[in-house]
Amino acid sequence: MLMTTAATRPLGDLRVLDLASGAIGGIGRLLAELGADVVKVEPCGDYPERTEQPAYGGLSLGFVAANLGKRGLTLDLAREEDRAILDALAGEADLLLEATVPGSTEAKLLDVAGLRNRHPTLVVLSVSAFGPGTFQDFVATDAVLQALNGVLARSGLAGRAPLLPPGELAIQCAVVQAAYAALIGCLHRRQTGTGDHLDLSLLDGAAQALDPGHGIAGSASAGVLASQMPRGRPEITNYYPIFTCRDGQVRLCILAARQWRGMFEWLGRPALFSDPRFDSLSVRHATPELNVAIAALVAGKTRAEIEAEGKRFGVPTAPILTLKETLDSPHLRDGGLLRDVELAPGLTAPFSDGVLKIDGKRARTAGILPTGEVNPSELLAEWSRGGTAPVIDGFGAPGRPLKGLRVIDLGTIVVGAEQGRLLADYGAEVIKVECAEFPDGMRANSDGGMSASIAAGHRNKRSLGLNLRSEKGRELLLELAGQSDVVLSNFKPGGMASLGLSAETLLARNPRLIVVESSAYGDEGPWADRMGYGPLVRASAGLTAQWRYEDDPKAFGDTVTVYPDHVAARLATTAVLALLLRRARTGRGGRIALGQIDVILSQMAAMVAKTVLSSRGVLLADAIGRDSPWGVFPSEGDDDWIVISIRGDEDWRNLCTAMACPDLASDPGSANRAGRVAARSRIDTAVAAWTRVRTATEAMASLQRHKVPAAAMARASEMPESPFFRSRTMFQTFVQPQLDIPVTVDNAPVRASRLACPPLAPAPMFGEHSIEIARDLLGLCPDDIASLIAEGVLQTGSSVDRRVEPAAA
Repeated sequence: MLMTTAATRPLGDLRVLDLASGAIGGIGRLLAELGADVVKVEPCGDYPERTEQPAYGGLSLGFVAANLGKRGLTLDLAREEDRAILDALAGEADLLLEATVPGSTEAKLLDVAGLRNRHPTLVVLSVSAFGPGTFQDFVATDAVLQALNGVLARSGLAGRAPLLPPGELAIQCAVVQAAYAALIGCLHRRQTGTGDHLDLSLLDGAAQALDPGHGIAGSASAGVLASQMPRGRPEITNYYPIFTCRDGQVRLCILAARQWRGMFEWLGRPALFSDPRFDSLSVRHATPELNVAIAALVAGKTRAEIEAEGKRFGVPTAPILTLKETLDSPHLRDGGLLRDVELAPGLTAPFSDGVLKIDGKRARTAGILPTGEVNPSELLAEWSRGGTAPVIDGFGAPGRPLKGLRVIDLGTIVVGAEQGRLLADYGAEVIKVECAEFPDGMRANSDGGMSASIAAGHRNKRSLGLNLRSEKGRELLLELAGQSDVVLSNFKPGGMASLGLSAETLLARNPRLIVVESSAYGDEGPWADRMGYGPLVRASAGLTAQWRYEDDPKAFGDTVTVYPDHVAARLATTAVLALLLRRARTGRGGRIALGQIDVILSQMAAMVAKTVLSSRGVLLADAIGRDSPWGVFPSEGDDDWIVISIRGDEDWRNLCTAMACPDLASDPGSANRAGRVAARSRIDTAVAAWTRVRTATEAMASLQRHKVPAAAMARASEMPESPFFRSRTMFQTFVQPQLDIPVTVDNAPVRASRLACPPLAPAPMFGEHSIEIARDLLGLCPDDIASLIAEGVLQTGSSVDRRVEPAAA
């Protein structure tokens, strides 16, 4: 029986064949949450993915996290009759997901080119570590991707080795990028009647969706891109400082001038900091005495007391929680993100299910796991009866499936910028609505209202200056919403309603509208009204506590990384695409809500389940920890490093061969994982001695030739000239008129046969298009426009001189 027949499910008519394995299976899992019928195709016989550690009772926690909500089908593609079954199903499917290694035997058996020739309406998304071509035989782990995507170079503390982020954040972010690309392809198919072959490498996805070095940066960066930062881990721990208190640590984010004024009051108005210049972020960052004073203020207080006082003074704060503390909090216990999944008779563990909310309800799966229960003949008959999905003809153009859509972009800082930019890149008309009195934090912290960071995040948009706190401004916005398709925002819950622009109000004006409300902690629960910035959300989600050096419990390493902002934006835009597909069937729009804390926890799903099981005393099949060697090792050069991450005995033997270390290879104690873990210190010393006398690039090349997962640490500034990224045409450059040098930005989110590369229109200055939008879209005459400008309702570039302070995220 088809699980997703309800017309209200965004992807209720999408049929997906999922041949992806491992964490890449999360692509289909996300589509299943949005309502797609996802059928996982597994090989016959033992399937290692189901038992990978950590596991209980032979069932991998990672497998559950990547495959919840799918049905299962078993095929052996080495058999001609099973390939014929897959071929028949492909003829009825909308989307096929596959993750074979380019050029491998498995890839040749699958024969994507043949499938596409026989079924030209099929969209195929191929995901591999490095894509086809020169680097297709390289092997990857999350650690390898972190080294190559530019994040590792910014993770950790100045003067220390770079720090690998916890979990599998690179792969998880690439998975979301892939889901976004898949729906772009499916939308284009519904418009043109023709499918596509989408090629996404995990490194592509990780480099764009985790913390892109050439994408918009956080508000504390003052407009400086990560690619423009100094060599080495920068001394910026004062950006989002962490302080020790009576029962742990807390993090403060003092960005806006009003937040500083609250901190000044909280400190007791000390004369040392009374100069009005302290309203400036750069002045505060250059004053080390300030953090000393704050440390003294909070030292004797508990985390709860600091949070309460911070709220009273308007200073954004968050406790540094362990993952267990986060999961035990009322906000998570009652929030509905987690559902119990049975791992064995009588034993359940919680897994995230429904990271997005659609129309006020979590987009959850049916909660089942694929067991190979699907009969191919019955599935073929079922999908054949499904009929043809409606053609979308109200918008779109060849190569630009979002052309003709109008988007009102009320977003701020990173999430706000990325949501609109991703839609603009495929043709949507995106209007950034700004207010001079409460400007976007990126505007307020930049010189003259433009920076490379703003250019990267707001390219291809127009700007409308509008005072939404005035009745006339609100009415103009509602008038514009009446002729638009999407409204984007990322205020605290209630922020839009306080402006008279709640989702209900907007949808009453235009029932076809899709309204996105992204926030830090979600739209309900005890933490919903917290002021949220990414560093505070990471602290509250239990991620910061894991992102630290093992030898120092106070040496946290996530200060400069902008996460989960970029991937949260991609999740939101993925949901927009899903609702556009639903709107083609039903004629109505809808509401999307997303909390950044849910994004983080959904990307740590296996870790969440493991933490809960361990707290219950359940023994899992990974007690000895990850293999050895696994980490960052020094190489020849100035602050140059290489990542090596051994996954098992075969990798270990290959490493010993590559290093020509017979002593290590012949050591019987190191022949298995347990022995290597016990000898980690000795092995690390030997490996470091080998890497230290080679450049990172030389060491990577030698190890990868022997199929060892290894990568030289890349800096964001170096990535555009990387042979890999050049081969993928990953970057493009455009001219921003207000800047002295061209701006380098990401190119398309996926390589495709039929999708155009993003256009390269510069980012707008504040209010640059106010008059033409008022005239052309709102139908106002010159006298009315002049009157509204005089009243401060409609705002143009000169209005920026009246700005007061940046709006909070």
